[in-house]
Amino acid sequence: MAEIKLIAIDIDGTLVNSKKEITPAVKAAIEKAKLQNKKIVICTGRPLAGAQRYLDELKLNNQDDQYVVSFNGAVSENTNSKILFKQELNYQDYIDLEVIARKLNLHFQAISLDRIYTANRDLGYYTIYNSRIVNLGVSYRTQEEMQNIPIIKCMYVDDPKFLDECLKNPLFDSMRTRVTFSKTEPFYYEATAKSTDKATGLKVLCAHLKITPENVMALGDEANDMPMLKFAGLGVAMGNAVNITKQNADAITDDCDHDGVAKAINKILD
Repeated sequence: MAEIKLIAIDIDGTLVNSKKEITPAVKAAIEKAKLQNKKIVICTGRPLAGAQRYLDELKLNNQDDQYVVSFNGAVSENTNSKILFKQELNYQDYIDLEVIARKLNLHFQAISLDRIYTANRDLGYYTIYNSRIVNLGVSYRTQEEMQNIPIIKCMYVDDPKFLDECLKNPLFDSMRTRVTFSKTEPFYYEATAKSTDKATGLKVLCAHLKITPENVMALGDEANDMPMLKFAGLGVAMGNAVNITKQNADAITDDCDHDGVAKAINKILD
């Protein structure tokens, strides 16, 4: 196996346990990897603001030479907020995605670099939950008012059973050639620009750092992590990962409540 120089780690269900905490064992393994000059890169569906708590814990925040792949790969940036790569959704895609939400009575939101926007005055439970988790405020905006707001991704956010039932609707089919959909949590279904996923942002970052895919280990659990696991020379699925991610992984570690990240990292360290 080639030397691992960069370790890409998803947050929810991977870096953190079910209590949204980094365990001591995971923190120790990451610190050991840093001491061996391994680049630790958080790769998340969250914006940078939603990752900063964990970046602080890992002593990676506010640094020019530490990086995050955020918004499901639509943004690559350093932890001082300098953007290396950004791929926005276009306004017409936003309009058509929002129309689907109206027709199906799904809660829906659009995300800019620093704010959540919804055209539904009745804020859904999961919109409020997401706002708290990613540390972004929520604003009401009509479709017309969104025209000049840069949109990085859109999200359908609703009760898991209701959301899954809605996703069977053929209304989504026409959009699959225009955007990339990914399931990031049982209650989130997200849309980024076409052909934009975690592998996209990670590939840009690796090129910037002059690191080849074979020198990358990626760890994740949800379907949106699968592209970066396939990109990496060593793709590791968590024990709690969904089947499609496990099927596309080179290895499977323990789950997030049993230090799976720590066990995977320790295996590749001296």
